[in-house]
Amino acid sequence: MASPRALPPFISNIIGHHVKPPLSRASELAFLKEPEDVIAVRDRPLMMACQVEGEGPIMITWRRNGVAVPTGARAEVLPTGELLIRNFQKRRDSNETDAGEYECAAQNRYGMLISRKARVQLASLPKFHTHPESMAVDEGGVARFHCVVNGIPEASITWERNRTTLNTDDNRYTLLPTGILQITAVRKADMGFYRCMAVNSANVRYSHEAQFTVTAAGSRSYKDPVILSGPQNLTINVHQTAILECIATGNPRPIVSWSRLDGRSIGVEGIQVLGTGNLMISDVSLQHSGVYVCSANRPGSRMRRTALGRLVVQAPPEFLQWPQSVSRPLGGSAVFSCSAQGVPEPHLIWLKNGKILTPGNNVKLTNNNSTLAVTRITPEDEAIYQCIAENTAGTNQASARLAVSVSNDLPQAPQDLTATPLSTTSLQITWAQPAPEITDGVIGYVLHIRMMGEPDSKELQEAVSKSTFKHEFENLDAATTYSIYLKAYSPLGASQQSNTIIATTLGGVPTTPSIFTKVLNKTAMQVFWELPSKAGKVQGFKLSHRVVPEEEFKAEELFPSHINTHTISHLEPAAVYEIRLVAFNGNGDSIGNKRLVSLAESGPSVKTGNGGQSLCDCQQDGDGSMTGIVVGIHIGSACIIFCVLFLMFGYRRSFFCRKGTQDSWALPQTGGGQVGLREVVPKEGMIRPPEAIELVAQRQNCSPGRTEEAQPGVAQCQVLIEQQPGSPSGTGTGTG
Repeated sequence: MASPRALPPFISNIIGHHVKPPLSRASELAFLKEPEDVIAVRDRPLMMACQVEGEGPIMITWRRNGVAVPTGARAEVLPTGELLIRNFQKRRDSNETDAGEYECAAQNRYGMLISRKARVQLASLPKFHTHPESMAVDEGGVARFHCVVNGIPEASITWERNRTTLNTDDNRYTLLPTGILQITAVRKADMGFYRCMAVNSANVRYSHEAQFTVTAAGSRSYKDPVILSGPQNLTINVHQTAILECIATGNPRPIVSWSRLDGRSIGVEGIQVLGTGNLMISDVSLQHSGVYVCSANRPGSRMRRTALGRLVVQAPPEFLQWPQSVSRPLGGSAVFSCSAQGVPEPHLIWLKNGKILTPGNNVKLTNNNSTLAVTRITPEDEAIYQCIAENTAGTNQASARLAVSVSNDLPQAPQDLTATPLSTTSLQITWAQPAPEITDGVIGYVLHIRMMGEPDSKELQEAVSKSTFKHEFENLDAATTYSIYLKAYSPLGASQQSNTIIATTLGGVPTTPSIFTKVLNKTAMQVFWELPSKAGKVQGFKLSHRVVPEEEFKAEELFPSHINTHTISHLEPAAVYEIRLVAFNGNGDSIGNKRLVSLAESGPSVKTGNGGQSLCDCQQDGDGSMTGIVVGIHIGSACIIFCVLFLMFGYRRSFFCRKGTQDSWALPQTGGGQVGLREVVPKEGMIRPPEAIELVAQRQNCSPGRTEEAQPGVAQCQVLIEQQPGSPSGTGTGTG
């Protein structure tokens, strides 16, 4: 198999030296080196790189903030393409400066190419924004000094005591690069005047001095843990170093530990603890983003204090798919695709010969600018098109050339391309045999194949003889989806590509995808799902929803394998919906993952795992939930009414019993036994409520009014009934 965009050896062997591809890579402009962000020093020279390859002659120019950089005595473009500024300036009496965003522009007869933007800043070191403050600490306690200066580049900060550089060999001293000095187990010898010294390429500055006093140790009684300073929210780029501060005091001295709020492990690679509890993460990646919890624990107990800080790791754009150069006839169509990933999500813009592309009648931008379509091609459409991906972490660019072909001798694109899975590791590809007059001009075919989700750079190619109209791909991965297309070659070059087909090797359906949701408002929600860890394991996703309690899912939408989010809008306000997500490939659909979402609630949902069950193991059956709610409301209402009636009638005494005589109470006989009531004799010292009586079991042969003690082993049930206020004592009249 040949590398992408190279002429396959099979074709080269057939046509020898008679064929040149319609778009030679050597003729296309491409950057070998682009300008990078740099910090310049006032009154010093500055050199910025720009190296280009392509068919000459090539003219290189430079822009600053979108305006051409004038060349002359102060600035010069060298023959190698670099920009030399002999004396970098920033006038203090005006806003004139050489600082700004620079870009390199390369142009030949095919079009213009623009480099990424490089930020040029002037080195500076202003006065301290925050100075250390004087303090007094008990001997054996903890001290913390802090100073802040905003330098370009970031200043290196050291500390002095009594204007002598602090000895950092003492492990009681912890110096953080952010301008923080921590002293633990302070001693009398630590007293003095402390100040910061900041140094960078622009200047050296000193902060104000702060007096540090160590007082006699007070009572060593128990003190709860206290976090003097916890982690701050921090946003950095990948591969940088993150430092999260945490210093605590207490008696006994607390133990500082770290964890993540989401429960994930912090890991050990690149992790280091500075001093008594500061966390340093070297060479951060996107996986390090999250909320970190600093805990100060009292030894031997569960007493602890916590502080939280959020770490956000950004990543500059990286292309997942690049636009490919194509040759099209007049009146034809061309489609350029461009997709990029990064954190935050990159924004895509398109340039045509170095200028922002404006969509028109025959130029359309769709799919969030990831697809550029040019229809009804004219000579004016021949140009270099660039896809620019930008986010707060950086920029990236990819380019492709549209050439307008005037030759009608190129072969037609192959037709009726189909794929049949033969086994878990092989696919058979077939296509229609063209007419004889077309076949005579074809010297061979080239099949292009790549896993779904992989970039074009991973594409593999296989050459096929002109007399063969089928081919078998072998040594493929099981249950994996592939994207395949075909081109025909003639001595003049390649045809347009055939329709792209999708095929999956045998081996099973995808696993159930994980899903979670976020309610945006009362009529819209956002659905997220996890992409497979390996390319090709999923051909796409099917997302559908229904409003509870309807039975059928509606509005099923299909998404390609690289998409993992979708916003559903125009829903019924504050309704309950059930979301269903299915992953599919050529072998069929996975088990659907379902999730109930109430639009009356806002915020992210609990993530669900495979099989549709949430991580809290809650039931997600929409019909059962609604039925249970309705039945529960009715049962609860009936219970409340019954309890109220029971209390009211029982309290009035006439619902269950009637009075026989003034001094005796009895219930109607049931069966052969009788239950009687006798007066309760209050114990000495206890106030007897009027007409307090208790209900006791009576023998069948007891005479009316006579009671006997319950026999051993027989449970007794006593009911005390107090006469209602306002009734004459001893009347025993019930109102019922």
